[in-house]
Amino acid sequence: MMKARIGDNAAGQAQAGAAETARLPPVRPVILAGGSGTRLWPLSREQYPKQLLNLVAEDTLLEATARRLQGIAELAGRAAGAESRAIVVCGEEHRFMIAQMLAHAGTGASILAEPCGRNTAPALTMAALHAVAEGGEGGDAVLVAAPADHAVADTEAFRRAVALAVRHADWGAIVTLGVRPLAAETGYGYIRTARRERMGAYRLERFVEKPHLELAKHYVEAGGYWWNSGIFVVLASVWLKAMRELQPEILRCCQAAYGAGASQGDTVRLGAEAFSACPSDSIDYAVMEKLHGQHDLHAMLVPLEAGWSDVGSWAAIWDIAAKDAAGNVGRGRVVFDGASACLAHSEGRLIACVGVQDVVVVETADAVLVVAKSRVQDVKNVVQRLRAEHGSEVVNHRKVRRPWGCFDAIDRGERFQVKRIVVDPGASLSLQMHYHRAEHWVVVRGTARVTCGDTVSILSENQSTYIPIGTLHRLENPGRTPLEIIEVQSGSYLGEDDIVRFDDNYGRR
Repeated sequence: MMKARIGDNAAGQAQAGAAETARLPPVRPVILAGGSGTRLWPLSREQYPKQLLNLVAEDTLLEATARRLQGIAELAGRAAGAESRAIVVCGEEHRFMIAQMLAHAGTGASILAEPCGRNTAPALTMAALHAVAEGGEGGDAVLVAAPADHAVADTEAFRRAVALAVRHADWGAIVTLGVRPLAAETGYGYIRTARRERMGAYRLERFVEKPHLELAKHYVEAGGYWWNSGIFVVLASVWLKAMRELQPEILRCCQAAYGAGASQGDTVRLGAEAFSACPSDSIDYAVMEKLHGQHDLHAMLVPLEAGWSDVGSWAAIWDIAAKDAAGNVGRGRVVFDGASACLAHSEGRLIACVGVQDVVVVETADAVLVVAKSRVQDVKNVVQRLRAEHGSEVVNHRKVRRPWGCFDAIDRGERFQVKRIVVDPGASLSLQMHYHRAEHWVVVRGTARVTCGDTVSILSENQSTYIPIGTLHRLENPGRTPLEIIEVQSGSYLGEDDIVRFDDNYGRR
C-alpha cells in the first residue's frame, strides 16, 4: 500500500511538473546582427561587418553565437520545437550571407530584414512583435537577446547564466547579464546594482554610459558596478509594455513596419517607409536607463562569468587570442623578429614585425592598418574620415559576396574595370541592364548560360561574349561546379548602382 501511495505521489508530482512546464512560455533566442564594427576596420566593413568574420575561431562570430544559443529552451525547462526557433534581426543587405551562415551552424531561424539601421531598441521590438505574432492569440515568449558579435570562452557557464535569467524573466523582470569588471575599461557601459536578491541575481539600480578613464577606475574600485554585456532576457509582452509606456513612437513605427512587411520563406522584409521613420535608439537609452521609478517595470542583473568579450577592438582580440612566448598574436602570413605584445593579421601578403612592441598591423587586399595598441579605439576616426571622403574601403572589401556567389575587383582605371566573378552551381544573376557600361565576359572555368537580348547561348571554357550598353542580359551557372569568368567593364560610369533589375531570384529591390 505504501509503495502504491509513493508511486501515486511521484506520478502526481511529475504530472504537476509537466503541467507547469506546459504553462511556461517558450524561450526564443534573438540574435541582434546589425552594426558595422568600425573599430575593427579594415577587416570589418559596412557590407561585411565583424559579426560575419571569423576573427577569433574557425566559426564566424554569428555562427558561434547561434551555436551558443542552441538548446537554451531545453536548459530553461522548456520543450524544444518550432516555437523555440531563433529570431535574427539584421540589415537587408546581409540577409543572404546570414542565412548561409545559420545553415552552416545548423540553426533554423526566422530572419527579420531591416531596410536601414535603427539600433537595438527597434530591433528587439521587432523580434517581440514577431514572437507574439507567431505564438498566435495570447502568444508570448521569453526572448534571449544577444548581439551576434561577441565571444564567450565558457559556453556552459554562459548557458547556465541565461537559464537563471530566464527564470527571472518568467517572473516579469527585464534581465540583463553583467560582467564583473577586470580593469578600468572605457569601451564598455557600466551597470550599478543594489541588493542581491533570490537565486543569485541583483536588483538593478542604474545604467551608466561609457565613462572616461578616471570614472571607470572609480567604478572598479568602488565595487557594485558591472560591465554591460548587452545581453537581455525578457518576456516579449513585458518588453512591448515597456516600449508602450516609455517609447510609444518607436513601438508605433515598428508595428507599422512589421504590418507592412513581406514574407519570403523564413525571412520577413520589414516595410521600408515605416521603419525608416522609426527613431533610432539603443535598448540602454530607450528603456533601461528609464526604468528607475517605474513601479510596474523592474530590472534584474544576473552575473555572467564565462570569459565574455564584446570583440570591440583589435586590443580586445589580442586579449583573448593565443599568444607566443613574447606575447605576439599572428594570423595568416606573419613573421615576428624581436617584437613583443603585437597583433598582426594578414589576409594575403606577408607581414614582418621587427623590433616593435604593442603594435597592431592588419593587411587586406585594399588597405593596411598600423596602430598603437593603446590607440585602437581611434580606428573609428579613420573610418569616419574615409566615409566623409566617400572612400570605397569603408563599404566593401575588394572581394564582394553576393547571394549567387562573389566577385573580386581585380583592376580599375579611368573608363574600365576588371572583375573575377564566381557563380555558384545552379545560381544565376538577375536579369538586368546597364545605362552607362558595356561588358565583355570570358569563361575561365565551368559552363555559362548567357542571355543577351533575345539570344540565349551556352559558353564553355575559353569562350567569350559581349554585352552592349542598354542590353537586357543575364548570367547563369547551369552546371554542378562553380562558374568562373573574367569580366571587363568599359564605359563612362562603372558604379554598382548602374544596375536596373527586371527579375531576381533573391527578391532584391
